[in-house]
Amino acid sequence: MAAFDPFASHQADLTAVATHAVDVVPSDTVDLAVIPRAIWLGTGGNLRVTMKGGEVVTFKNAEPTWFDIRVTRIWATGTTAADLVAVW
Repeated sequence: MAAFDPFASHQADLTAVATHAVDVVPSDTVDLAVIPRAIWLGTGGNLRVTMKGGEVVTFKNAEPTWFDIRVTRIWATGTTAADLVAVW
């Protein structure tokens, strides 16, 4: 029997909980398949990203936590954070 979803009729927006997730492998050449609503940093470090708006920035010395950022790429070069998960 399928699980009952009492929220199935609710509209999803940026304040709703995530319903999809994927492990992220940082890449200098490949964009993410989906622009996520947030990134989980399981292991802290530097996180170099391309924002949805096109800016390339590095978040330095980030602690393990949720990053509520919308990004198109997580770069291998410049990223030392690990155990990354994108959610949307």
